[in-house]
Amino acid sequence: MTTTAPPEPRSQAPTGPARRTGPGGSAAGRLWRAGRLPLAAFTLLVVVAVLVSLGREPFPSGYLEPGNPDPNGSRALVRLLEEDANVTVTRSSEAAARAVERAGDDTVLVLFLDHRLLPEELDALAELEADTVLVQPSLRSLNTFAPGTDVIGRVHEGRTLEPGSDCELPAASAAGDAGVVGELYSAEPGTEALGCYPADGGSALLQVAAPDGTTTTLLGTGAPLTNRDLDSAGNASLMLNLLAAEDVVWLRPDPPEEVGSATLWELVPSGLRWSLVPLALTLLLFALWRGRRMGALVPESLPVIVRAAETTEGRAGLYRSRQARDRAVSALREGFLERSLPKLGLRRDAGPEAVVAAVAARSGDDPQTLWPLLYPAQPDPYAANDDAMLRLAEEIDQLAGRLR
Repeated sequence: MTTTAPPEPRSQAPTGPARRTGPGGSAAGRLWRAGRLPLAAFTLLVVVAVLVSLGREPFPSGYLEPGNPDPNGSRALVRLLEEDANVTVTRSSEAAARAVERAGDDTVLVLFLDHRLLPEELDALAELEADTVLVQPSLRSLNTFAPGTDVIGRVHEGRTLEPGSDCELPAASAAGDAGVVGELYSAEPGTEALGCYPADGGSALLQVAAPDGTTTTLLGTGAPLTNRDLDSAGNASLMLNLLAAEDVVWLRPDPPEEVGSATLWELVPSGLRWSLVPLALTLLLFALWRGRRMGALVPESLPVIVRAAETTEGRAGLYRSRQARDRAVSALREGFLERSLPKLGLRRDAGPEAVVAAVAARSGDDPQTLWPLLYPAQPDPYAANDDAMLRLAEEIDQLAGRLR
């Protein structure tokens, strides 16, 4: 007889869902897979923005600014001049004078916005032995750099002007039509000057020769020097020929800085200051006069007891002193109606007919006797004398008693 051994028990497998391990199944791994693309894109944008900002050139701004690429700047003209000349940009008259002294004999000084310079600064620049180009100069600059010249007007129509048949200036003749529409200049007889681009009796371009051999060129507008108009008509040729030199000193003065300040009292004229003294004394005397004491102070114990009938007696005394019987009888009637209408169920604006009817119904009096008592005809018989007024008071008092 054979026997078989029982089978060995096997371990029971764990029940329930299996748990995954490893970086692929963790929460951090899922978060990384979801956010790595946005993070990479954001990082790329930051890097590009930093690189662009590092390579960006800061450009100045302003009218006829030599480094300004905007339409009203002069960056294009300066770049053209730098191809054949040494261009020095200055911001003050002292720097411009030093630049002209360091330059050679063939030097041109270009001056813009000359109203920012003081008279002594203009005098120092005018004494430099160098050709000068003044763009839309002020009257003070004309008297300093080109005596005998003056502004006679301004031309507004059209965009360009012709050099004119009698123009002897080679730079203007070679350029032809140019956009020099602006101020017009003229020279007095005896002044050695060449005028071009005539209009309305003047010239938009005027060149005056000085006794030392230098020239001063007056240009009535700065439009041909701007980036917007440089390539229009013959503007580029005109400006390059006028500024043709080995050294070009470009003077665009900065706005003057404020030095110190004055108080409001310092700005007041001295005459007005002294006039304030008698005014202050007058105000002081007026205050003393209005504030003077009228007499000794009267002490009064508080609280003060005032009788309730004092107001009524005072008003009655005023009526009696002025013989105002009409106002007295009117006050008697108004007082009676004011006290009686609420008792009768009537409003204060009730008409005389309704009031008389209600009073007669409540008191039993004849309405014909109540009419002259409450609403008399004119003249009022109860205002004839004091006895009639007293009789009215008694009758109203009796009527009020019957209405209770």
